[in-house]
Amino acid sequence: MKKTVVEPYRDIDFSNAKRGPVIPPEIGKTKISIRLDNRVLEYFRNIVDQAGGGNYQTLINDALVGIIQQQSMLEAVRQAVREEIKPIVNKVGLKDHSIPYMSG
Repeated sequence: MKKTVVEPYRDIDFSNAKRGPVIPPEIGKTKISIRLDNRVLEYFRNIVDQAGGGNYQTLINDALVGIIQQQSMLEAVRQAVREEIKPIVNKVGLKDHSIPYMSG
């Protein structure tokens, strides 16, 4: 078994040192710790491997942002349909609450 050589004591001045990461975080991003299913990690890591490189964490972030945008788009379409249908519903004499997609 090879012996490790202990490095001799060095006089290092830490009086001007700052705590925190060496690389500042990106603006608009927050570092967190999260537990994900192994199959989720494997899925995104496989995508990165098949692409020949990249960052699986960025792919997970992009997927989550996509879901948010999709939900926003769905709500915008629902609102547009409500606005377009309302005059027809009023003209026919139906009440808004009698049509499920007109409420809320």
